[in-house]
Amino acid sequence: MGHKAFIIGTCDTKAAELCYLRDLLRNANVDTLIVDVGTSGDPAPDADISARQVAACHPQGTEAVFVNDRGRAVTQMAEALRQLLAGRDDVAGVIGIGGSGGTALITPAMRDLDIGVPKVMVSTIASGNVAPYVGASDIAMIYSVTDVAGLNRISRRVLGNAAHALLGMLEGQVPEAADDKPAIGLSMFGVTTQCVNRLTDALASEYDCLVFHATGTGGRSMEKLAASGMLKGLLDITTTEVCDLLMGGIFSAGDTRLDVLAHTELPYVGSCGALDMVNFAGPETLPEPYRKRRLYEHNPQITLMRTTAEENARMGRWIGEKLNRSRGPVRFLLPEGGVSALDAPGQPFHDPAADAALFAALKATVRQTSERRLIRCPWHINDPAFTALAVAEFHALMDGGERPRKS
Repeated sequence: MGHKAFIIGTCDTKAAELCYLRDLLRNANVDTLIVDVGTSGDPAPDADISARQVAACHPQGTEAVFVNDRGRAVTQMAEALRQLLAGRDDVAGVIGIGGSGGTALITPAMRDLDIGVPKVMVSTIASGNVAPYVGASDIAMIYSVTDVAGLNRISRRVLGNAAHALLGMLEGQVPEAADDKPAIGLSMFGVTTQCVNRLTDALASEYDCLVFHATGTGGRSMEKLAASGMLKGLLDITTTEVCDLLMGGIFSAGDTRLDVLAHTELPYVGSCGALDMVNFAGPETLPEPYRKRRLYEHNPQITLMRTTAEENARMGRWIGEKLNRSRGPVRFLLPEGGVSALDAPGQPFHDPAADAALFAALKATVRQTSERRLIRCPWHINDPAFTALAVAEFHALMDGGERPRKS
């Protein structure tokens, strides 16, 4: 079966646009399939895969999709589309078009596709916050400018560019790096960069080091790859996304952060990187109760708030309970000299008492075993001695697993 470009949308309202995309791709000798995800269930002569064929992929069948409630129908059709694409072995790439409903319907199936499979979504809401639609995936969002409601001088150009973008992804050759080294994931923030850069320098000869920016999406992306089996170990030095989850910041990775430890047996070395700060946008965006707290303007768009001892104790308990569910070997390092570049002597977030509350809560919560251990160290997280300890602990765990040995 040849690989094809899947063109997805609602044929009852967007047939002309879907056919326009199909014709552009066919003219470039790309095999295509138009997939109708309309929730009316009406026949669509232009569709290669009808809405009823899509709906039949739903675990509860077509009756679960074609209901007299538009919101529910969209949600259930999204699940049916996920199942359809998951069961195909001919997906070369996907392009979708839609408004808010169509975007919410199509992107969950795109997110389920492997990283690297071309995914383009032309959407009326692509100029806003697209994080809920893109998630931890590599979807290319293109703003439609005009509504997706017919072909005109604007929509032809935008849809044409989208089709050619997908064509470039399909035809362009991406040089493959040698995959003889196992891949590992590392989490980093600006205030832990020194530590993580040293880690990658120390490990790059043995591992393909994938560094993730701990901005919410970064943590989710790292754990998605870990759960897929692509990563062979984690050096989760920067767990700052937990601050934003619990205190309402803008870089939360959600309450599933660290759940990968309960679902895999990956070797895991973690730490408290940047647990001293909650991230907000400009100062005016801070909730009123936080405005008199210890703040630091990281840049005009990001304002940091120092966490308190009480908040740190809460985070310690939250992280500790996650670590207790781990199935694989865990070493969690406690840098008693400070957890970020701002949490060092003379720096604005230096607060040994707040850090001590974090460490105490972790020690009180984590059920330590031979496989799950907390390790205290006197150094700052960006101290070379801390890096050396993290490398040594990671090597020790990987020696019991899949660490490549030098000849």
